[in-house]
Amino acid sequence: MPAAIPYPQDTQGRPMPLLAQINFEEMPHLEGFPRTGILQFYMAATDWEMSEDYKVLFFQPQANEILHTDFSFLTEELYEEYPVTVPHRLRFSLQDDFGNSEDHNLPVNFNGLSFFEFADTLSDEEKKQLNDFFDGAGNKLGGYAYFTQSDPRDCEADRIDDVQLLQIDSNNKHIMWGDNGLGHLFIHPDDLKAGRLEKAWFYWDCY
Repeated sequence: MPAAIPYPQDTQGRPMPLLAQINFEEMPHLEGFPRTGILQFYMAATDWEMSEDYKVLFFQPQANEILHTDFSFLTEELYEEYPVTVPHRLRFSLQDDFGNSEDHNLPVNFNGLSFFEFADTLSDEEKKQLNDFFDGAGNKLGGYAYFTQSDPRDCEADRIDDVQLLQIDSNNKHIMWGDNGLGHLFIHPDDLKAGRLEKAWFYWDCY
């Protein structure tokens, strides 16, 4: 992290732990996404469920740049209530995403029937196949968003065109959003195209 960037703090002046870091140079290129640069997502250590305390950073590493080197202020206590409790190494692969019934960018229609109306006409085995096909869960950059409740973009006119930047899913082990939920970063396509990833906004929900 460049020393010229102040370390993110919450509204109480406490340091926010780093929740996720993506180096775009180390992953397959996604259309519309940067080819280089580092995305960082920080979030408040306590009361994050109700807090708007988060910070998204995006910067291009520079040669011979002075970096932050002392992180001794990030104590173990900061992670006691955090959704991510241990470090994770990320491995990337390109995959097709078929969406799901909740993402408003995918208006599913089965000969005039909604997803749930159509599902009611199927056998249990057919319903399982349908849900497996339209399963948007998991960890990903881009793609369709999976929700345990509903798409928040439907309720806000100024965010209706926003797309998913990052999705982090619970795994019942070392990542847990409330009661087995998901965390998201969303961003307007123009900001994504222009490399203004710091304008992304955070949302999470759970069962």
